[in-house]
Amino acid sequence: MQKLFTYGTLQNDDIQETIFGRQLQGTPEILIGYVIKEIQIEEEFGIVHYPIIMETNNPEDTIKGIVYEINSNDLRQADLYEGLHYKRVEVHLQSNEIAWAYSVAT
Repeated sequence: MQKLFTYGTLQNDDIQETIFGRQLQGTPEILIGYVIKEIQIEEEFGIVHYPIIMETNNPEDTIKGIVYEINSNDLRQADLYEGLHYKRVEVHLQSNEIAWAYSVAT
């Protein structure tokens, strides 16, 4: 099983149903050393603003989110959903667990 830290649309039940075919059960968690910024993505009906995490290495910067345990196939589906503007990165959580999260693709 893989751990996935989420802070945005992947917490939405309808999105989870679409991507994973089910609603996920998660645990609240805190990501340290990151802040949430916003990116603009051009979509079919115009520019849409989405959250994105950016590493600061400042332990005072934190993001509240949810961690889900998912399988490798679920992780591939999440990669497809996040698309070209996001990349999957390994992050260290306040609980001292390691999880995947999606950050800005550079």
